[in-house]
Amino acid sequence: MLALEPMNVLRPKGRVYVPRIRCLGKAVVLALLSLASLPTALAGTDIVVGVYDFPPVARITEGPKVEGFLGDLFKELESVNPDVTFRVFHTSPKRRYLDFDAHLYDVIFFESPAWEWQDKQALISPPVLMDEDLYVALNKPGRDRTFFDNLSQRNIVALSGYHYGFAGMETNPLELEKRFNIEFSDSVSRNLKLIKADRPSVAEVAIVNDSYLQMHLAQHPEDRDRFLISEQPDQTYQLSIITHPEGPVTAGDMMDLLEPLLERGRYQSLVKKWGLELPPTLVSNSGED
Repeated sequence: MLALEPMNVLRPKGRVYVPRIRCLGKAVVLALLSLASLPTALAGTDIVVGVYDFPPVARITEGPKVEGFLGDLFKELESVNPDVTFRVFHTSPKRRYLDFDAHLYDVIFFESPAWEWQDKQALISPPVLMDEDLYVALNKPGRDRTFFDNLSQRNIVALSGYHYGFAGMETNPLELEKRFNIEFSDSVSRNLKLIKADRPSVAEVAIVNDSYLQMHLAQHPEDRDRFLISEQPDQTYQLSIITHPEGPVTAGDMMDLLEPLLERGRYQSLVKKWGLELPPTLVSNSGED
């Protein structure tokens, strides 16, 4: 709370009186500074965020709550924007567009505009994150990276609802099954286990995002020699923040909320912690090497 100087104090004539504000605590000053940095239009804003499993970017837990890079980011955003709250809406890779059209959530983080968002009335931020997908097979004698040259001859295991470069960004499973020997799952961990199980009739090649693969190899270093990993990515993607045109925030508002973390280097630290990358434009703007 703030205390104003009593109004009945004698004051010199001819001067404009401005009450002196006495701060009653350091915590109040910090809170006021935080509120001062918050865009006025966003004060008291409740933002519903669509989230699906996309490790290590996001992992849905009971509640629903979110862990991973996005979970850490929510905590940081709320610490510097205390009058803004984020609520998680559990969607899925396949359902995210229908849920967006129905306005069941306001914002979805870390999507490539090329993943069908350009075809929607969506507001799209500049890129704020980057990753890539790699091909992974079992490392066998006589097998080298030319194994990945013609995927139409391989049994592929992929994630349902995801967009892949080799498939021309097609996500319809019926169409993909006409063109490839492909099986779908909802777990990248399961896909790697299928590769390790050496079941070529089911899975010879898995497509795995690099940040997850590096996290897996750090936890299971014995797999470094067991996997054959492509040098050329299936796709490299720059990820943006997508907002609903009728939601409480725009893509520009979300960038404003993110700005204090960028200025303090907190966002960059989280990106590094989770094995992700900054897009070139953000690297140059943040002054990182």
